[in-house]
Amino acid sequence: MTREDALALYRSYNSSESLYRHALSVEAVMRRFATEYGEDPDWWGIVGILHDIDYELYPQEHLKHAPDMLRKAGVDERMIRAVLSHGWTICSDVEPMHRMEQVLFTIDELTGLVTATALMRPSRSLSDLEVSSVKKKWKTKGFSAGVNRELIAEGASRMGMDLDRVIRLTIEGMRTIAADLDLA
Repeated sequence: MTREDALALYRSYNSSESLYRHALSVEAVMRRFATEYGEDPDWWGIVGILHDIDYELYPQEHLKHAPDMLRKAGVDERMIRAVLSHGWTICSDVEPMHRMEQVLFTIDELTGLVTATALMRPSRSLSDLEVSSVKKKWKTKGFSAGVNRELIAEGASRMGMDLDRVIRLTIEGMRTIAADLDLA
Protein backbone atom coordinates (compact mmCIF):
# COMPACT_ATOMS: atom_id res chain seq x y z
CA MET A 1 0.00 0.00 0.00
CA THR A 2 1.29 3.43 -0.89
CA ARG A 3 0.85 6.60 1.15
CA GLU A 4 -1.62 7.84 -1.46
CA ASP A 5 -3.62 4.59 -1.14
CA ALA A 6 -3.65 4.94 2.65
CA LEU A 7 -4.81 8.56 2.48
CA ALA A 8 -7.57 7.65 0.01
CA LEU A 9 -8.69 4.76 2.21
CA TYR A 10 -8.68 6.96 5.30
CA ARG A 11 -10.65 9.69 3.51
CA SER A 12 -13.21 7.16 2.26
CA TYR A 13 -14.33 6.70 5.88
CA ASN A 14 -13.49 10.11 7.37
CA SER A 15 -14.45 13.65 6.39
CA SER A 16 -13.46 15.58 9.53
CA GLU A 17 -10.55 17.95 8.90
CA SER A 18 -9.45 17.87 12.53
CA LEU A 19 -9.31 14.07 12.50
CA TYR A 20 -7.43 14.22 9.19
CA ARG A 21 -4.86 16.60 10.69
CA HIS A 22 -4.51 14.19 13.61
CA ALA A 23 -3.85 11.32 11.19
CA LEU A 24 -1.21 13.44 9.44
CA SER A 25 0.36 14.33 12.80
CA VAL A 26 0.59 10.70 13.85
CA GLU A 27 1.96 9.77 10.43
CA ALA A 28 4.70 12.41 10.66
CA VAL A 29 5.68 11.38 14.17
CA MET A 30 5.70 7.70 13.22
CA ARG A 31 8.01 8.55 10.32
CA ARG A 32 10.31 10.45 12.70
CA PHE A 33 10.53 7.52 15.11
CA ALA A 34 11.05 5.04 12.26
CA THR A 35 14.03 7.09 11.14
CA GLU A 36 15.29 7.22 14.73
CA TYR A 37 15.15 3.42 14.95
CA GLY A 38 16.40 2.68 11.43
CA GLU A 39 13.02 1.28 10.36
CA ASP A 40 10.90 1.85 7.24
CA PRO A 41 9.31 5.33 7.56
CA ASP A 42 6.82 4.63 4.76
CA TRP A 43 5.44 1.53 6.47
CA TRP A 44 5.31 3.21 9.88
CA GLY A 45 3.75 6.31 8.34
CA ILE A 46 0.95 4.33 6.70
CA VAL A 47 0.09 2.78 10.05
CA GLY A 48 -0.03 6.30 11.46
CA ILE A 49 -2.46 7.40 8.75
CA LEU A 50 -4.77 4.42 9.23
CA HIS A 51 -4.73 4.11 13.03
CA ASP A 52 -8.10 5.86 13.58
CA ILE A 53 -9.82 4.73 10.38
CA ASP A 54 -13.10 3.84 12.11
CA TYR A 55 -13.17 6.65 14.68
CA GLU A 56 -15.37 9.17 12.88
CA LEU A 57 -18.06 6.62 11.98
CA TYR A 58 -17.90 4.63 15.21
CA PRO A 59 -16.46 6.74 18.05
CA GLN A 60 -18.20 4.62 20.71
CA GLU A 61 -16.96 1.42 19.05
CA HIS A 62 -13.48 2.60 18.11
CA LEU A 63 -11.32 -0.22 16.72
CA LYS A 64 -14.25 -2.65 16.57
CA HIS A 65 -14.82 -1.97 12.86
CA ALA A 66 -11.27 -1.10 11.83
CA PRO A 67 -10.12 -4.69 11.11
CA ASP A 68 -12.93 -5.29 8.61
CA MET A 69 -12.41 -1.91 6.93
CA LEU A 70 -8.70 -2.56 6.59
CA ARG A 71 -9.04 -6.20 5.47
CA LYS A 72 -11.51 -5.19 2.73
CA ALA A 73 -8.80 -2.88 1.41
CA GLY A 74 -6.20 -5.66 1.50
CA VAL A 75 -4.20 -4.19 4.37
CA ASP A 76 -1.46 -6.40 5.81
CA GLU A 77 -2.37 -8.22 9.05
CA ARG A 78 0.72 -6.76 10.76
CA MET A 79 -0.65 -3.28 10.08
CA ILE A 80 -4.06 -4.28 11.38
CA ARG A 81 -2.49 -5.59 14.59
CA ALA A 82 -0.54 -2.35 14.98
CA VAL A 83 -3.70 -0.27 14.49
CA LEU A 84 -5.51 -2.33 17.13
CA SER A 85 -2.62 -2.10 19.59
CA HIS A 86 -2.82 1.68 19.89
CA GLY A 87 -6.09 1.30 21.79
CA TRP A 88 -4.74 -1.17 24.33
CA THR A 89 -6.41 -0.87 27.76
CA ILE A 90 -8.92 1.65 26.36
CA CYS A 91 -10.82 -0.02 23.54
CA SER A 92 -8.64 -2.97 22.52
CA ASP A 93 -7.06 -5.95 24.22
CA VAL A 94 -4.18 -6.11 21.70
CA GLU A 95 -1.06 -5.27 23.68
CA PRO A 96 1.59 -3.22 21.86
CA MET A 97 4.52 -5.63 21.76
CA HIS A 98 6.59 -4.60 18.76
CA ARG A 99 8.61 -1.38 18.73
CA MET A 100 6.39 0.28 16.13
CA GLU A 101 3.25 -0.63 18.08
CA GLN A 102 4.73 0.80 21.28
CA VAL A 103 5.55 4.06 19.52
CA LEU A 104 2.02 4.36 18.10
CA PHE A 105 0.51 3.59 21.52
CA THR A 106 2.68 6.29 23.11
CA ILE A 107 2.46 9.13 20.63
CA ASP A 108 -1.19 8.95 19.56
CA GLU A 109 -2.48 11.11 22.40
CA LEU A 110 0.81 12.99 22.78
CA THR A 111 0.30 14.59 19.35
CA GLY A 112 -2.90 16.13 20.71
CA LEU A 113 -1.12 17.58 23.73
CA VAL A 114 1.65 18.98 21.51
CA THR A 115 -0.92 20.55 19.18
CA ALA A 116 -2.86 22.10 22.05
CA THR A 117 0.34 23.46 23.59
CA ALA A 118 1.43 25.00 20.29
CA LEU A 119 -1.96 26.66 19.86
CA MET A 120 -1.63 28.33 23.27
CA ARG A 121 1.65 30.03 22.34
CA PRO A 122 1.66 33.57 20.97
CA SER A 123 3.17 32.23 17.73
CA ARG A 124 0.54 29.43 17.45
CA SER A 125 3.41 27.49 15.91
CA LEU A 126 5.51 24.37 16.34
CA SER A 127 8.62 26.22 15.17
CA ASP A 128 9.46 27.65 18.59
CA LEU A 129 7.82 24.98 20.75
CA GLU A 130 10.14 23.46 23.35
CA VAL A 131 9.87 20.26 25.36
CA SER A 132 9.72 22.37 28.53
CA SER A 133 6.53 24.08 27.30
CA VAL A 134 4.83 20.73 26.71
CA LYS A 135 6.00 19.48 30.11
CA LYS A 136 4.61 22.62 31.79
CA LYS A 137 1.20 22.02 30.18
CA TRP A 138 1.53 18.30 31.05
CA LYS A 139 1.44 19.27 34.74
CA THR A 140 -1.69 21.41 34.31
CA LYS A 141 -4.43 18.81 34.75
CA GLY A 142 -7.19 21.02 33.35
CA PHE A 143 -5.24 21.61 30.15
CA SER A 144 -6.24 19.11 27.43
CA ALA A 145 -7.90 17.11 30.16
CA GLY A 146 -8.86 14.37 27.70
CA VAL A 147 -5.21 13.48 27.08
CA ASN A 148 -4.29 10.44 29.15
CA ARG A 149 -0.88 11.40 30.52
CA GLU A 150 -0.49 8.10 32.39
CA LEU A 151 -0.93 6.20 29.15
CA ILE A 152 1.75 8.33 27.44
CA ALA A 153 4.14 7.84 30.36
CA GLU A 154 3.43 4.10 30.37
CA GLY A 155 4.17 3.98 26.64
CA ALA A 156 7.46 5.85 27.02
CA SER A 157 8.45 3.43 29.76
CA ARG A 158 7.54 0.43 27.57
CA MET A 159 9.68 1.96 24.82
CA GLY A 160 12.56 2.33 27.27
CA MET A 161 12.79 6.01 26.38
CA ASP A 162 12.85 9.11 28.56
CA LEU A 163 9.60 11.09 28.31
CA ASP A 164 11.48 14.27 27.37
CA ARG A 165 13.03 12.49 24.39
CA VAL A 166 9.65 11.11 23.30
CA ILE A 167 8.21 14.64 23.43
CA ARG A 168 11.21 16.08 21.54
CA LEU A 169 10.94 13.51 18.74
CA THR A 170 7.18 14.07 18.58
CA ILE A 171 7.67 17.82 18.15
CA GLU A 172 10.36 17.20 15.52
CA GLY A 173 8.06 14.90 13.56
CA MET A 174 5.17 17.33 13.67
CA ARG A 175 7.38 20.23 12.60
CA THR A 176 7.97 18.48 9.27
CA ILE A 177 4.32 19.06 8.38
CA ALA A 178 3.58 22.17 10.45
CA ALA A 179 2.04 24.00 7.48
CA ASP A 180 -0.39 21.12 6.86
CA LEU A 181 -1.42 21.32 10.50
CA ASP A 182 -1.88 25.11 10.45
CA LEU A 183 0.93 25.30 13.01
CA ALA A 184 3.69 26.85 10.89
